[in-house]
Amino acid sequence: MAGSSRVFVSHLSGVSVFDPNGDRVGRVRDVVTQLRPGGRAPGVLGLVVEVVSRRRVFLPMTRVTGVESGQVITTGVLNMRRFEQRPTETLVLGELLDRRVTLVESGEEATVLDVGIAQLPARRDWQIDKVFVRRGRGGRSATLRRRGETLTVEWSAVTGFALEESGQGAANLLATFEQLRAPDLANVLHHLSPKRRAEVAAALDDDRLADVLEELPEDDQVEILGKLKDERAADVLEAMDPDDAADLLSELPEEEQERLLTLMRPQDAAPVRRLLTYEEDTAGGMMTTEPIILRPDATVAEALARVRNADLSAPLAAQVYVVRPPDETPTGKYLGVVHFQRLLRDPPFTLVGSIVDSDLRPLPPDTRLPALTSYLATYNIVAAPVVDDGEHLLGAVTVDDVLDHLLPSDWRESPAAALPGLSGDGAPGPAADTGGAATTEELREDVRRAFDG
Repeated sequence: MAGSSRVFVSHLSGVSVFDPNGDRVGRVRDVVTQLRPGGRAPGVLGLVVEVVSRRRVFLPMTRVTGVESGQVITTGVLNMRRFEQRPTETLVLGELLDRRVTLVESGEEATVLDVGIAQLPARRDWQIDKVFVRRGRGGRSATLRRRGETLTVEWSAVTGFALEESGQGAANLLATFEQLRAPDLANVLHHLSPKRRAEVAAALDDDRLADVLEELPEDDQVEILGKLKDERAADVLEAMDPDDAADLLSELPEEEQERLLTLMRPQDAAPVRRLLTYEEDTAGGMMTTEPIILRPDATVAEALARVRNADLSAPLAAQVYVVRPPDETPTGKYLGVVHFQRLLRDPPFTLVGSIVDSDLRPLPPDTRLPALTSYLATYNIVAAPVVDDGEHLLGAVTVDDVLDHLLPSDWRESPAAALPGLSGDGAPGPAADTGGAATTEELREDVRRAFDG
């Protein structure tokens, strides 16, 4: 991007935003534009920037002094008022990519792969001037050789952006965000329109969608699951951790719960059914039924091999649970735990049954949230065993599940002031305007957004 006044928007996704002092203040998540009638090139109003706690704010393009070398430079302090998209505004990544348009000259149908924005000469204003498309089926002049060809054309050379799109697809939007972790992709989905959210969910594979659903607010989870066909919804629930699947199903009417549970494989549905019998704010309601479980004759080497599983969260990998057969929940007699640090101190051939910690008392499944929180704090641990009256291991409660219940329901969108002095990436940054009284420049920008074009 260095040395050029044109940038393709997919290259802006995730780019760091810096203030004049070189402090990082956030990352670009989208570009806000306003479509104009008569084929006129749309003006670029600003950028959607994600700052602390995944809060999204609006950065006017008039405050952007440079877009180069993989970074965006701003004039100074960001207004921390939460970005709210207006009816006349369009998000480039969220709404224009994957749109089907028509090439004016040939009448061919094409799919939008990317959009180029350029700074106007001698001005700080930007506008969309280029569209990168792939030819598809369409006009009579299309030949087999030219189908699938990609080309960059002027904005005025295509038409169809103003039309309501159905079945838009999401391949190019997903390609833009494919490197995001599940929590970050979940945040992207949360800020899309319901239509685009459903399209992206439909394009994700089952495992990826399951990971993303686990990070979304309950309302979004229910909305997305409700738009999937029953068979696919059951497949996604099977791919989720049983405790997260149970939490999601608990938000549905009982008849819907039972219909989906019946469609799931019996071995996947069984632990979910058990979890649904416990109250939500108890150890039983929060536990996972799939901790690392070993028999006493397993070796330290086997335990470490299980801990290395990349799909395990850090709290689940912090300790292994030793039981008599059977070693699937509910297990045989629970014997105790072996902490990760102890596994590192003993020879690989050591039997875990000989180093088990039996002093850490397990929790009954009806343990309430306050007692559970105190338990984790007292023993300085990040996971706790849950055992029934018959001394069978039912599962384990991890600190991340406890935090989900302790934090307010909207914690994913908590204001940046909750972490003062941190930039969008958790690094020390400049003090932020928390969105009190608007400055004159901010008021002017609001007017411009409302009336531009």
